[in-house]
Amino acid sequence: MAITAALVKELRDMTGAGMMDAKKALTENDGNMEAAVDWLRTKGLSKAAKKADRVAAEGLVSIAVDGGKGVAVEVNSETDFVAKNSDFQAMVKDITSAALDAADVEALKTASVNGKTVADMITDNVAKIGENMSVRRLAKIEGESVAAYVHNAAAEGMGKIGVLVALKGSNDEFGRQAAMHIAAINPASLSEADLDPAIVEKEKSVLTEQARESGKPENVIEKMIEGRMKKFFAEVTLLNQSFVINPDLTVGAAAKEAGVEILGFIRMEVGEGVEKKTEDFAAEVAATAKGG
Repeated sequence: MAITAALVKELRDMTGAGMMDAKKALTENDGNMEAAVDWLRTKGLSKAAKKADRVAAEGLVSIAVDGGKGVAVEVNSETDFVAKNSDFQAMVKDITSAALDAADVEALKTASVNGKTVADMITDNVAKIGENMSVRRLAKIEGESVAAYVHNAAAEGMGKIGVLVALKGSNDEFGRQAAMHIAAINPASLSEADLDPAIVEKEKSVLTEQARESGKPENVIEKMIEGRMKKFFAEVTLLNQSFVINPDLTVGAAAKEAGVEILGFIRMEVGEGVEKKTEDFAAEVAATAKGG
């Protein structure tokens, strides 16, 4: 695969690596971006784990809680301007209420709100507001109590990031603090047991290669990997993370002190995983000029 300047730039933006290192990483991995990122990490050349800004979808994440049941819904629009529109927000609020009793997104679209299906409500608002809209995701959680938090709120119960935390027991103050922690730190899972095995294997593979680069004996390498994996789990699993409210405690220990147990959580952010469509207007103008 040809290693283009655009590919090198994308890898540099993602990792903070130098130009020659980025080019070598892509060359060594036949242009595979994900493999190149791992290669840079293995060599200790990736200065940052930041992702390129590829999120395209705008809109709102909206949450609702009814006793021990909580729901989070993402409703997308084409622009952030529409997300601030009162008609759009009213529609999102109605959709979220209906979502409490819907099994999934498809069921939600057929749910009735004020005599109309959610699908028809969206169609009406597309015609009224003039932008394409869609219900992208729905996630539900249950516990003896459910705490909620919205970050960058545009209106009550809706914003750019919505978090729900299911608890065994009830402690409103701790529940909200835990939800704020999740919004800020974005843990990959509740505990080691819930962590995607593919993520664990990938991290272990990278750490193993890093350790072997040291040239140390195999028995030392094994201990190095064990220690680094323990640190990794502490960084990415909620119960093992240092609590942002009190860094001397893990979140799990803080929950115990608060008299509750965290059963699970949902963190939903507008546009997660959607590739951003970018337009190079300068290139477009240049191409137009050349063409005529």
